[in-house]
Amino acid sequence: MDQALQERFLERWAKYFPNAELPLAFYYTDHPGEAEPPREHHCFIAQLADARQGRSLRFNADSVVCSGGKRYLGFSQEIMSKFEYFLSCGIPGAMEGERYKKSPEIVKEFMKNAPAFTAPASYAVFKRWDRLEPGDEPEVVVFCAPPDVLSGLFTLAGFEESRPEAVVAPFGAGCATIVQYPYLEGKRECPRAVLGLFDVSARPWVPRETLTFAIPMGKFARMVENMDESFLITPSWERVKNRM
Repeated sequence: MDQALQERFLERWAKYFPNAELPLAFYYTDHPGEAEPPREHHCFIAQLADARQGRSLRFNADSVVCSGGKRYLGFSQEIMSKFEYFLSCGIPGAMEGERYKKSPEIVKEFMKNAPAFTAPASYAVFKRWDRLEPGDEPEVVVFCAPPDVLSGLFTLAGFEESRPEAVVAPFGAGCATIVQYPYLEGKRECPRAVLGLFDVSARPWVPRETLTFAIPMGKFARMVENMDESFLITPSWERVKNRM
């Protein structure tokens, strides 16, 4: 971990986003150190609550019990049987559908282009930004934030870009938009930030005003360097900042 970057972000975050929650960072490793296993819970999103409070967590194929969570953290490539019915209309008398897509055919078409990856190491470690240590190598930074904070992050993500889609909001499970999508964005030549946690099934496990904003590490570092010359120094942002 670049300690100078770590300190610069902490200083500028406190200056421009007073009282806002610190982000999490995650990375893959075979040596999780003092990071602890998560408390037992079916949903990965609920398990992350402890990391947001400062408890560093390590996840592996055994501690992620949801089949979707295993896939979106890269610990499995399997898809549940009849997934096209699970995500859509269900099967009368056999399976209740979530009705997130209109038909099984739409789900099948969606899955043709759905991303997938294999975790590059045995553990995914999540640490709050202030808990990162010199040997850590974060790959994605994840903010859990309300609209005013998201407004600042969204605008900062596009500060040095001409394209309008510096941020994307892909359809997917909450864990997919926190891990899978931003991790894969980090492999692109021009990575984008990922706005997420619109997953209706995951919403009960976070405060109602919270969404996620996940940023590949390289893009995040550039955003930090841009803070002092961006809109964050203007009266427009001052008015937003004053109500944080």
